[in-house]
Amino acid sequence: MVQYLHQRDDFNIVQLEWATGVIIATKTKQKETNQWNPKTYNTHTAFVSQLALPVVDLLDPQEGERILDVGCGEGTLALEIERKGAKVIGVDMSAQMVAGAKNNGIEAYVGSVTDLPYDEVFDAVFSNATLHWVKDARSAVQNIAKSLKRGGRFVCEFGGEGNAYHLVNAMGKVFANHPEFGAFENPWYFPSVEAYTMLLESEGFRVEYIELIPRPTPMDDIMHWLDIFANGVTEHLTAEQFETFKIEC
Repeated sequence: MVQYLHQRDDFNIVQLEWATGVIIATKTKQKETNQWNPKTYNTHTAFVSQLALPVVDLLDPQEGERILDVGCGEGTLALEIERKGAKVIGVDMSAQMVAGAKNNGIEAYVGSVTDLPYDEVFDAVFSNATLHWVKDARSAVQNIAKSLKRGGRFVCEFGGEGNAYHLVNAMGKVFANHPEFGAFENPWYFPSVEAYTMLLESEGFRVEYIELIPRPTPMDDIMHWLDIFANGVTEHLTAEQFETFKIEC
């Protein structure tokens, strides 16, 4: 699933406009660190898992299937999948999130989608709101393909072309206005549908379904959104510089 995030006007209006895209692909042939606080993440981004429940339906997990959840977080969606009778293995870059998943009864490991240790062991790979953080998209797709049994399916949701367009532009302008902040580096990978389809097909997938669905998403506090999702951009800033960044965004 390719998910698009657009901001409607400015950050004084706490509503982000999303366009969701669904990808279902079938296998036909053969820098990364994250420190996420599960409590903070769930408090301000609960919509991420809630809006992904229809994607679980598209995954259509079956009794006895083995499914890999890439970017499992604390296992909210993995639990939904297991309720349908499948066995889920979760991987996430955040040790805190993996600990949360284990506390929820999910078998989970710290790891990167660009370095998965599996070879043709899963009936399906599922991923929600994760792959836009992985700049090496080809390596991610290659590892997903390697993990799937022949004929296995890949169902995902993540940010695509145009996602957070106004936010990214605003952040770039703030950095341009403050050279002391250093160079602005966009931490996200937001591909077009065409580009991601070509990538999947080049790695042996047959794309069966892909769709973009505009969807406005209300948010109660855009400042917390910046605190959580812009940390890779601002982690080197001083506290004073970070406050300037948030105000000017």
